[in-house]
Amino acid sequence: MATLLVMDHAGDTRHSFDAGDNEQLAWAEARFQQLISDGYTAATRTGPGAVALVRALDPAAEETLFYPRLVGG
Repeated sequence: MATLLVMDHAGDTRHSFDAGDNEQLAWAEARFQQLISDGYTAATRTGPGAVALVRALDPAAEETLFYPRLVGG
């Protein structure tokens, strides 16, 4: 199972989906695009202590982390 992990003001929310199920995969891709549209940044783990920003859903990734963009002054 792959997981979309969304960090926000309330903590974190995990949405698991089966990448082999077309309906669940379509839902995950739509959720990915919605979070990006809402201003979140997405990243996946590439190795121990290493991450990479992603611009599209990788169904093979175990976890995709979404975190809100930081705005400073």
